[in-house]
Amino acid sequence: MASLKEKIGYGFGDMSSSMFWKIFSYYLPFFYSNVFGLSLADGALLLLISKLWDAVSDPIMGIIADRTSTKWGRYRPYLLWVAVPFAIAGILTFSTPDFSYTGKLIYAYVTYILMMTIYTAINVPYGAMLGVMTDKPEEKTVFSSFRMFFAYAGSFIAIAIFEPLCCCFNKATPDMDAAARLHSEQTSWQLAMIVIGIICAIIFVLCFLWTRERVVNNNQEDRSVLKDVKALGCNGPWWILLLVAISALLFNSIRGGAAAYFFQNYVGDNNILWITNEGNEIRLTTGVYLAVGEIANMIGVILAVPISSFIGKKYTYMFAMSMAAILSIVFFYASGSWLYLSLQILISIMAGMTFPLLWSMYADVADYSELKNGRSSTGLIFSSSTMAQKFGGAFGSALILWLLSYYGYNTALNSAQNDGALFGLNMLMSWLPGLSCLIAVVALIFYPLGDKKMKDVTEQLKTRRENY
Repeated sequence: MASLKEKIGYGFGDMSSSMFWKIFSYYLPFFYSNVFGLSLADGALLLLISKLWDAVSDPIMGIIADRTSTKWGRYRPYLLWVAVPFAIAGILTFSTPDFSYTGKLIYAYVTYILMMTIYTAINVPYGAMLGVMTDKPEEKTVFSSFRMFFAYAGSFIAIAIFEPLCCCFNKATPDMDAAARLHSEQTSWQLAMIVIGIICAIIFVLCFLWTRERVVNNNQEDRSVLKDVKALGCNGPWWILLLVAISALLFNSIRGGAAAYFFQNYVGDNNILWITNEGNEIRLTTGVYLAVGEIANMIGVILAVPISSFIGKKYTYMFAMSMAAILSIVFFYASGSWLYLSLQILISIMAGMTFPLLWSMYADVADYSELKNGRSSTGLIFSSSTMAQKFGGAFGSALILWLLSYYGYNTALNSAQNDGALFGLNMLMSWLPGLSCLIAVVALIFYPLGDKKMKDVTEQLKTRRENY
């Protein structure tokens, strides 16, 4: 049985990843269009191409990690090797050079592709560790729950401090001209990311120090890449989870990435939650909205284990995504800061329940593959989950900018928006993510690895491993 320290240590890994991932998902489209200075069309294409490359690189990294052999294990050493480059790449991505428009566009492509490649190099091995830290399905769910709890905690911290950090570092004053104010804002985003990057690097090193790899698959001396890929292609449950993961990340990236635009342009000054006795206004800002969502996500993670123990992982996931779809559609017809905040809490609780279950199901798929094909290919299978994240995130981020461009969104500072742009913003926060949830629910109907099936798989694997 793993210690509490190790479970916390494993959670630290996704805490670090999620701090970057949420900032990139929620703020990068806004940064590129409103701070860095790219057009909506160029920003959309950049996000799509960069994340599609990132998705393709995930299986490559999974194959490399599966074939790594060190005294620390197959996957764990990457947490140490890549922690500092991970932080540096993030800082470079949120830096704005004094280049021409073409030069800035090239810089954005280079730095973002570099960032996503390094993210893959550390996150794919980290995810694969779940398959080798324990051979008990129920303990994998516990590890996964710790992972997601700390992931949402990291997201909350990053979102809660990111805007205040930007404001703290922004030295713009009303008497400055527009160029000087923009330069100050660009510098503030870079300095905020330096703070975030240092925190993330430290946390990844702690994850390395506090975890261990225990499960060794001694029946995989033949490390043929072709056979691994063939086994993956014939793995039906993997294909189902791939579609589920893409849909889930599309749901999250659209809702999160559109929030900054939604609150700046759709809600605007109508975001007062209450006025204190002293006359101070408490407002529902983007940061507050997203940070509260992360806390609600953590509540969902806590609920995932007891509910899934009662009705199973598959049906818990289907229930949560169905409720998230319904509540997202209700969001379209909502009005008022308190109602927006209430729906965000409920939707985020539902979303929080799904991710520990998804990672645990990927570990089940790896065990199923080992039993069926004699090769678990843990790194390759888990890399497919991050690949799905990148596909969902790529199309989600690009879709935001494409739709805003289609509806005539105006990126000029403090500009008014037409009715079409406002309608598009509301759709991005409601119907589109809701439909993504429903796709995941339909796909899971066909997922065959229920709790009873996995109990049989675990027993057979235990017997087989003991005979090697």
